[in-house]
Amino acid sequence: MLIFGYDREFTYFQLMITRQKESELRKRIHQGKLLVIIGPRQVGKTTLMKQVLDFPNEKVLWLNCDNPDDRQSLFEVTTSALKSLIGGYKLVVIDEAQRVPNIGLTLKILADEFPEVQVIASGSSALDLANSIKEPLTGRIREFQLHPISIEELCLHTSPREEKRLLERRMIFGFYPEVINHPSEAQEALQEITSSYLYKDILSLADVRMPTVLQKLLLALALQVGSEVTFNDLGNTIGIDKETAEKYLDLLEKAFVIFRLNSFSRNMRRELKKSRKIYFWDNGVRNAIINNFNSLDLRNDKGALWENFIISERMKYLSYNRIHSNVYFWRTTTGKELDWLEEREGKLFAFEAKWNPERRAKLPLGFEEAYPETEFRVVNRENYLDVLTQ
Repeated sequence: MLIFGYDREFTYFQLMITRQKESELRKRIHQGKLLVIIGPRQVGKTTLMKQVLDFPNEKVLWLNCDNPDDRQSLFEVTTSALKSLIGGYKLVVIDEAQRVPNIGLTLKILADEFPEVQVIASGSSALDLANSIKEPLTGRIREFQLHPISIEELCLHTSPREEKRLLERRMIFGFYPEVINHPSEAQEALQEITSSYLYKDILSLADVRMPTVLQKLLLALALQVGSEVTFNDLGNTIGIDKETAEKYLDLLEKAFVIFRLNSFSRNMRRELKKSRKIYFWDNGVRNAIINNFNSLDLRNDKGALWENFIISERMKYLSYNRIHSNVYFWRTTTGKELDWLEEREGKLFAFEAKWNPERRAKLPLGFEEAYPETEFRVVNRENYLDVLTQ
């Protein structure tokens, strides 16, 4: 158990990249809500919490649930035991909360019996931490999703000009804080993330009995990023049944390693209706899985890298700016397609990712006829910041 107040570390945290969730999270402290931060390991959840806490004026009880003693102090605990644990603290942080069995019940006791105490819980979503908390705490919880650093956050930290200069590096090595803060060690950091942290919660806590299958599945997904996938095809590729492929895919999605886009279908007869594409939240993780950090001029997957980069950054943009949209891709049985669709407030916004600024694109004729009010943009390496930043 770590108890801390103001110290020299605070100066260090203030100098780090400001996360977009920081100001919103700070405003929510002592506003009567349990605050929950979910996201994969190594994206900066602990650092974010240290940045928002008011060190000079208020001490914090910090419980790190990777520590067995802290974990035990929150497991099947009584009200009196919690009262003794909390003492006079008004801010309690529970880091890596998913490590505590039935953590939702413990947090319910904290919310019911200690309303004057602000609780901030964080953890990976590999075990669907948010759902385990929401059931007993409906209406008393505020959730924040944290992903690898976004291009928008970096533009605010450096400048749009600097980020354009570093575009190729971002496409290859991605946006994990360790990678950005220590660029000379980026490849080693990504190898460690993909070989250790990426699997830690899934393998140890989610009853995954075939880790080699999980690794094969990730490799298969990385090699066909942005392509349509089916559970049958994935299962056949790596030698498992489609139910197991679907289960593992779901776990990887809950752990914020990948996300899926479903196909959009409303009016047209030849639209794909039940297809899906898979993307990675971070290009660097994807490249580490296939062990390819070559420069763009030596790669034959430049188009796939650009598509994954644009779509994952647009997902962060929507999440961090709390823009609530349904997201899809669109394709017909004849091969006409759009990379990205957003649907909100009765309107459609379509995007096509093209690395080369000279390559023109327009809405497919059938789509334009079926959905005439759609706003459309081609996203290339000259204008991409207009789409990914405010």
